[in-house]
Amino acid sequence: MQILVFNCGSSSLSYKLFTGETPEALYMVGSGKAHRVGVTGTEAAFIEHRYGAEQIRSVTPIRDHLQAAALVFDFVRTRNLTIEAIGHRFVHGGTLFDRTTQLTPETLAALECCLPLAPLHNPNSMAVIHVALDAYPGVPEYVTFDTAFHATLPPEAITYALPYAIAERYGFRKYGFHGLSYQSVTESAARYLNRNLVGLKVVACHLGTGGASAAAIQNGKSIETTMGYSPLPGLIMSTRSGDLDPTIALELCAQHGYTPAQVTQMLNHESGLLGISGFSSDIRDILRHRDEQGDARAALAFAAYSHRLKLAVGSLIAVLGGLDVLIFTDDVGLKVPEVRAAVCTGMEWCGIRLDSEKNEAAHGETVAEIGADRVQVLVIPNDEERIIAAEGLRLLQKAM
Repeated sequence: MQILVFNCGSSSLSYKLFTGETPEALYMVGSGKAHRVGVTGTEAAFIEHRYGAEQIRSVTPIRDHLQAAALVFDFVRTRNLTIEAIGHRFVHGGTLFDRTTQLTPETLAALECCLPLAPLHNPNSMAVIHVALDAYPGVPEYVTFDTAFHATLPPEAITYALPYAIAERYGFRKYGFHGLSYQSVTESAARYLNRNLVGLKVVACHLGTGGASAAAIQNGKSIETTMGYSPLPGLIMSTRSGDLDPTIALELCAQHGYTPAQVTQMLNHESGLLGISGFSSDIRDILRHRDEQGDARAALAFAAYSHRLKLAVGSLIAVLGGLDVLIFTDDVGLKVPEVRAAVCTGMEWCGIRLDSEKNEAAHGETVAEIGADRVQVLVIPNDEERIIAAEGLRLLQKAM
């Protein structure tokens, strides 16, 4: 079966084409990414395609995800590629979806209800779904959810200490995110270590150039994570504040004249590393300013980021009651050894110690083991699209 997978970001669209008859034997035959989708700026939007020996980069205006998906289908048709199923990533399925689901008129209507839950991502995914339905009528399509991996969180982990009726009425609870990434790296770790997921205690750190979170995973199941009702709380991120005393937001509105929309903009797009440093949301820029210019605010931004991450790792180890594997993934986790070193320094008490040479040499192209103590510390590239393809193949084969 040939499966085309879409993975929408807020300003990007990635795709991969897989072929195979079992989830374990899927082979990627093509891939690509549309960059700067809907972005106005000095740099031009472009789309890249890779198929066989071909590598194509086309600079072209891409006004939205509808157009980006249409460009992908144009490329697929010019290569006469057969598409037998189409899979989509949906960031937030709310309480309506806790597993991969085939698209039907009923599920499409339910997905519409989920659009406000992740306004930077869900509407983009829905737009691509409609383009795909028009382009390939009759081809089975399905949706996977980042929140589904965290459907195993226990009641004590998802419950907020609000008036119970209010929480129930409005669905205020922890959902968790980055689930496809966590599923990918946890399965990769088990394969690399030749271990069964059953009995394995894992803390995984998904550290992106946008969002970042950490999760406690036991027996392959999520039991705690740092993000919550939305992707805003938890770790300090590039432009998101992470955990914050809610009184601050209330006082900004009630006493200092800010509107809720302005506070939302501040906490999501003007805070985090950018807010502390004052000049960049990229931790690599911050490290350069700290080391080359002695920038005190850059040093503070890095120290605060690392401190919050170490705090999260320690609390997740406590929830697990011990640790077998610590995983770093996504762009920052894969490519910034200084972050890994800062988090692991002083963690010998729980069996974490880095091999400094291996840590410096690991840059995320393949699985790398960088630990030097009882806990195995791994740097693992994630492959969300492969998880989406495998989930869809299982679903469709079960339905046959």
